[in-house]
Amino acid sequence: MTSARSPNFYRPERAEGVYDAIVIGSGMGGLATAAFLSKAGRRVLVLERHYAIGGFTHTFRRKQWEWDVGLHYVGEFHRDGTLPAVLMHDICEGRLKWAPMPDVYDRVVFPDGHHDFHSGRERFVEGLLESFPRARSALQTYIELSDRAYASAMRCFQEKALPAFLAPLARPFLCREFLRYAGRTTLGTLQGLTNDPRLIGVLSGQWGTYGLPPAESSFAIHGIVASHYMDGAAYPVGGAASIARSVLPTIEATGGRVLLSAEVQEILVRGGRAGGVRMKGGQELRAPIVISGAGVRNTFGSLLGESSRREPASRIGPLRPSTAHISLYVGLDETAESADLQPTNLWIYPHHDHDRTVQASRRDPDAPLPVVYVSFPSAKDPTWRDRRGATATLEVISFVDYERFSRWENERWRKRGSEYEEVKAGYSERLLDALYAHVPQVKGKITYHELSTPLSTRHFTNHPDGEIYGLNFTPERFAQRGLGPRTRIRGLYLTGQDTVAHGIVGALFSGVVTASVVLGRNVIADVRRRSEV
Repeated sequence: MTSARSPNFYRPERAEGVYDAIVIGSGMGGLATAAFLSKAGRRVLVLERHYAIGGFTHTFRRKQWEWDVGLHYVGEFHRDGTLPAVLMHDICEGRLKWAPMPDVYDRVVFPDGHHDFHSGRERFVEGLLESFPRARSALQTYIELSDRAYASAMRCFQEKALPAFLAPLARPFLCREFLRYAGRTTLGTLQGLTNDPRLIGVLSGQWGTYGLPPAESSFAIHGIVASHYMDGAAYPVGGAASIARSVLPTIEATGGRVLLSAEVQEILVRGGRAGGVRMKGGQELRAPIVISGAGVRNTFGSLLGESSRREPASRIGPLRPSTAHISLYVGLDETAESADLQPTNLWIYPHHDHDRTVQASRRDPDAPLPVVYVSFPSAKDPTWRDRRGATATLEVISFVDYERFSRWENERWRKRGSEYEEVKAGYSERLLDALYAHVPQVKGKITYHELSTPLSTRHFTNHPDGEIYGLNFTPERFAQRGLGPRTRIRGLYLTGQDTVAHGIVGALFSGVVTASVVLGRNVIADVRRRSEV
């Protein structure tokens, strides 16, 4: 865990200076882009509208407790030599450590029993054969397809970093295989492997990591996720906030800065070229390069003047925002050990047919929640007791439609009235019921709990519909050619989950792609050379 100091809060005089680039947003994509540019000697200013650095990797506290808001576990970073591990080590310069999770990192729970996802491909198969003894061939093919989807995605995403004149020529060769997987749904792919609906329900049991049920999601994103976790998972030592704290010194080493509570009002465009930003208070900051990690919808929908808002339709076409979520943050006044809390994540479902339960919940707010995910951060972090004493925390999460909360979207945070609080209390009770059913030892021991809603996400991230994963991961998303780092405005680039994929790895790789385009060089090759020194 790094001991780096926190970034400064924005004041006009702190933002003054000569910068090679301005990055809007300090999520993983923005930080990675800034860090890779800094490793190339550039001076970068990162502007974060929130009062905490890190986007969905930040944590927050209430009294003695601490919770993650987005990162709950990751794959690959704990395995030396994988590309994500090499890239993260480069921008953190060895300051960030990972604590491996146990052999069973995910447990998928249904009313008729649970199924464990074991680390390692052979153990994964053998574990599920206990429940599905005739499924060996289907399971092995599933792993092969997932691995191919991931490998082909890594090749295809590199096409986004190629020079503009070369990318169209290279795309058929780099992306042909990936687009085959991307064009299929997860359900259609799994039905090609097995006719057992229970096995399909189990294999698609991680759909919550990208927010779409099997009949709606692209198999490409499912395969990426499944392959990413196939060799197990890990958790950042010191909590999710350690990631941003570990990247910060890399940006500052070349004179760069990260400023908090620094809200950008507009990207300045003159003569078809971006040349800086105007802050909410009116200050104008200049740089020849502006990189937005605020998402495609925010960038073209609110950060650009009317004359520059011509791209959104061509960028996102028919794509919709991803799902919104609710999260119950639970605090105990005892340790994870004494409460017998284990690091294994729980994915709790009311039925094996995920599409049926999602559709039911969309029609009827009182229908069973389509998924309840339970994470145990205090059991995952080996430094927890040193940092937070004899406490423990849990996070209990589900998905909801933003429309159920939209009537309060113009009300102030924490000032939305009694009816809003009643709705929150109802969802809190439902999540607690699910928690008590599957983690019964915490009943009667909860000292504190607090629910966040899609309006919380909207307030802190500025995502218009409270979406957690950017644009939806449908087959149509990956067919959209306009999602990448380049824009039609010279000097303006994009980074973050909309440009490549979601999650820590997707956002990290977006940083690689965007930095490669800005620098006109192969950033991965640079990183590998540095790792060999």
